[in-house]
Amino acid sequence: MIRPLAAALILVALVGPADARPLKPEQEAKIQPAGKAVNCISAHSIRETRVRDDRTIDFYMAGGKVYRNRLPNSCPELGFEERFGYETSIDQLCNVDIIHVLHDGPSAGGAACGLSPFQPISGAPR
Repeated sequence: MIRPLAAALILVALVGPADARPLKPEQEAKIQPAGKAVNCISAHSIRETRVRDDRTIDFYMAGGKVYRNRLPNSCPELGFEERFGYETSIDQLCNVDIIHVLHDGPSAGGAACGLSPFQPISGAPR
């Protein structure tokens, strides 16, 4: 059974657009680290996500900060499906949490993939 808070946090991940948009080399070159990586980000502050490929997700936060999560391993079909969900019992998404690739249609189960630390970045386009 999913706790109400966890269900609300899953909804946050599903409602925000999560488009697979690989960046052009010149766009990727503009992205720079903007501070020290953190282990957790506030789940309720996530306003939008962009799946860049099977290993890279950009998290756009309230207030304009952007965090990049470069998964430790490739997550099969993440870039193709362009969306994911997660469960958490606290209001944070952390590097120890697991995301699940979501599929359309009858086979709802997708790959389960671990996160890594969240690197603040600058220069990320929407």
